[in-house]
Amino acid sequence: MEKREDYTAAFSEPKIPNSKSQILVFRSSVISFRIDRRVPIMLLFLLAIIGVAIVMNVGRGEYPISPLDIIKTLLGVNTGNPDHLFVINTLRLPRTVVAFMVGMALAISGTIFQGLTRNPLADPGIIGINAGASLAAVTVIVLFPSAPVYTLPLSAFGGALLMAALIYLLAWNNGSSPILLILMGVGLSAIASAFTSLMITFGDIYSVNDALVWLAGSVYGRTWEQVFSFLPWLIIFIPMSLLLARHLDTLNLGDDVARSLGTSVEIQRSLLLLVGVALAGASVATAGMIGFVGLIAPHLGRQLVGTNHQGLIPTSALLGGMIVTVADLLGRSLFAPIEIPCGVVTAAVGAPYFLYLLIRNRKR
Repeated sequence: MEKREDYTAAFSEPKIPNSKSQILVFRSSVISFRIDRRVPIMLLFLLAIIGVAIVMNVGRGEYPISPLDIIKTLLGVNTGNPDHLFVINTLRLPRTVVAFMVGMALAISGTIFQGLTRNPLADPGIIGINAGASLAAVTVIVLFPSAPVYTLPLSAFGGALLMAALIYLLAWNNGSSPILLILMGVGLSAIASAFTSLMITFGDIYSVNDALVWLAGSVYGRTWEQVFSFLPWLIIFIPMSLLLARHLDTLNLGDDVARSLGTSVEIQRSLLLLVGVALAGASVATAGMIGFVGLIAPHLGRQLVGTNHQGLIPTSALLGGMIVTVADLLGRSLFAPIEIPCGVVTAAVGAPYFLYLLIRNRKR
């Protein structure tokens, strides 16, 4: 066995159930899924928590609205206050929906990158994908401030894809090494961050101010326009992630084992890389640099439903959506009326957690 597989063995920790009764199998003529029995229950539990978090987030602000009035407004029932419709549907609900969607996308992207690199410390922000997306997005914000809103996700996706391609090519050594992917990502991330700082230094003051606010990672002021521009990315790439999940499980066994099982290793790895890059790039373009969500959510997901990616990906997605939604709620509540960007809240929690993981895995 290769040395790098020894390094990642502790991360994968594949656990074979003692009984088939622990696994739910769904088969059709096109696809099949094998998930732990805990997954459906956990998804329902997380959806209930997310529903509560969304209602609390929508009701919080200088103009508080009761949960009952929020539910009535969302259901189209008259609450007797015409202001509720405007405050909820125009001001607060879009930013909450964006927070949830961004959290889902970042969590799925992090799950994919951790699986591809077989490394528990992998994250779109840590390995450089977010840095490439940020550089491209900041370039558009600073140099083309009047560009249509839909160009930002496209430019961020292009920057993330270019960064991923560079990482992949530079890490190539008769195959793509998971360890080299991490190391190249960290190095290229530093370069992209330097160019982003250079762009901000020489940009127009008004555009630079917008870029700095955006880089902090915030859903402040997001409207339905951002929701609908982000939605196609989720509609396309979340189903792709679920369809490719079983290949991610196979790749976790090592390239040689995956090839012996009939998996086209480089093709599947490239497709998974494309999905992870697309979701990370679109998230960065929509809400800026919200870090550590893709690191925390997969770890929590493994604690709840195990390592099978067909169940882990949807669980991590809901956990990521919940994390960003709660982070936005905390950012608006802790020092009200001053708002803290949700990216600052996730960093305050995620950075210590990253150090904890680093210390825990230092001997592996």
